[in-house]
Amino acid sequence: MGNVRTALFNWLLAGHCGGTFILRIEDTDEERSDPVFEKQLRDDLLWLGLEWNEGIGKEGAYGPYRQSDRYDIYRKCAQRLLDEDKAFRCFCTEEELERVRKQQMESGKTQGYSGKCRHLHANETEERIKAGMPYTLRLRVRPGTVGFTDLVFGRIDIDTAQISDPVLVRSNGVPTYNFCCVIDDVLMHITHVIRGEGHLSNTHRQMLIYEALGAPVPQFAHLSTILGPDGQKLSKRHGATSVEEFRRQGCLPQALVNYLALLGWSPPVDGQEIMTLEEITGQFGLNRVQKSPAIFDQAK
Repeated sequence: MGNVRTALFNWLLAGHCGGTFILRIEDTDEERSDPVFEKQLRDDLLWLGLEWNEGIGKEGAYGPYRQSDRYDIYRKCAQRLLDEDKAFRCFCTEEELERVRKQQMESGKTQGYSGKCRHLHANETEERIKAGMPYTLRLRVRPGTVGFTDLVFGRIDIDTAQISDPVLVRSNGVPTYNFCCVIDDVLMHITHVIRGEGHLSNTHRQMLIYEALGAPVPQFAHLSTILGPDGQKLSKRHGATSVEEFRRQGCLPQALVNYLALLGWSPPVDGQEIMTLEEITGQFGLNRVQKSPAIFDQAK
């Protein structure tokens, strides 16, 4: 339900502003990506009436829209950051990184990358590459603070020391989620990103990548988590939690969309509850999205 509500709010804002709702598939995590999931996602959106303007199956000027088809684009951007010394190669193994994490935890320090490979001399880096040592590509994080003004939560600033040179490209050559999303946002001219509050920590990392690329930053709006009646994060123990389950139970798509729209957003007219998708679109705005978590009520 959280994913569907997020898609709905993006769709509503695009519709209200005369914008473009884009469906792109973020599948760089190979273990969690499956064509079956993608088909289910597309089927669910179409059943709910949330058709996308551009993206998978509706190719536009900024495709391809599946990240696994865009690796050449990401590699070029990674090489540019390397050439400009805004990124560096890290030869630390997983075992080394885990050992440092344990030491940091035991000593009560903030867990993060130690910066061991940050200042490697160019000659030493070349020798390690020639020797066939695997490496990741990390962003060279600047000192200071980084922040953004969220359209729901307001201004959020943090010290960059909390970010510790995030990985842009893994040792197997596969780019990370945070890196791919920023590149896609820039090249697709994304103006607004609406997503769950679980991504708040990602946003600061992404801010630094936009900055390194010298690219404009979209406006971000993070939606609070949907909870069950017991105040815990919504899960299967609370009953049906997927579009497919509600569809199988005979729930109408109009009813589900209507209810989801009111989870964390309220219309300007107090007490207004039964609304068509067109009516909701006409009234929708992020200024009426609430910070507090929404409670999912099965009975309602």
